[in-house]
Amino acid sequence: MIENEGSSEKRIVTIFDDIYNLPDCRDYFRAMYGAGFRTAHHAANAFRGVRDDLARTRDLESLNILDFASGYGIAAALMRHDLTLDDVLERYRDPEFDAATPGEVMARDREWYAAHRRAGNNDRFVGIDIADLALRYGVEAGVFDAAYAENLQAADPGEELRAWLAECDLVVECGSVAHMLPDALDRVLGAAAGRRPWVITAPIRGNDTAAAIKVMHDHGLLVEVLDMPPFRHRRFADAQEQARAIANAQARGHVTDGVESTGYFHAQLYLGRPEDEATAPRGRRVIPGSG
Repeated sequence: MIENEGSSEKRIVTIFDDIYNLPDCRDYFRAMYGAGFRTAHHAANAFRGVRDDLARTRDLESLNILDFASGYGIAAALMRHDLTLDDVLERYRDPEFDAATPGEVMARDREWYAAHRRAGNNDRFVGIDIADLALRYGVEAGVFDAAYAENLQAADPGEELRAWLAECDLVVECGSVAHMLPDALDRVLGAAAGRRPWVITAPIRGNDTAAAIKVMHDHGLLVEVLDMPPFRHRRFADAQEQARAIANAQARGHVTDGVESTGYFHAQLYLGRPEDEATAPRGRRVIPGSG
């Protein structure tokens, strides 16, 4: 997990980087529990609402959904299963996972997720990330139907991924990184141009979203800030991280008293839709084409 200091040239890798790509998710989600991670709770609720709006708008019974920069797949897990973020984070605190092998963790999780699949949900979920081990876990555990370990910041999608993207209806992202990957987002939307997917993302306040917003505009999407207050992403690792986050948020015009001043990164949700499908605006503010 990476957060941006506010410059496309200067990025910090957080204390979670070394557990982002392991054969199973337990260490990562234990760390997220300790850090007070909350983005997926708020984001998944909004993702499901947007998913239903899209299905009604296009009269679709099921959707092809891309979990962008997905890691172990928490967005997909919460969208397709009758589970809360707390259910997931609390699960790996059980001592029974301490001595389990990665294969045992995946087998247990496969049974657990299968038992909590949302009734009537026939959506197809695909993960994309450079974290190949995390993606493999997601497929084996049943979070994803398929996954692609490709670096779309550096190269065009492979033939198989390009074929899948041509059928993509919705792109979701709650790892707070989509705004840092405009080239990857451009390649995704380019490959999916015929389908015109909606995009919903949860960037941290203060991070530089301009490039990704411009990409969405360039692909014909109207971008809105959803009508909900900023919500907690995770606890700051230290006072220096908090000071940077406050400075970045204030530099972008955000009031930080009662928000970042409380000791947490905060995120908010952006929705991109084709303008002719944004007939009932969900957002409180449309982002102009300049980004």
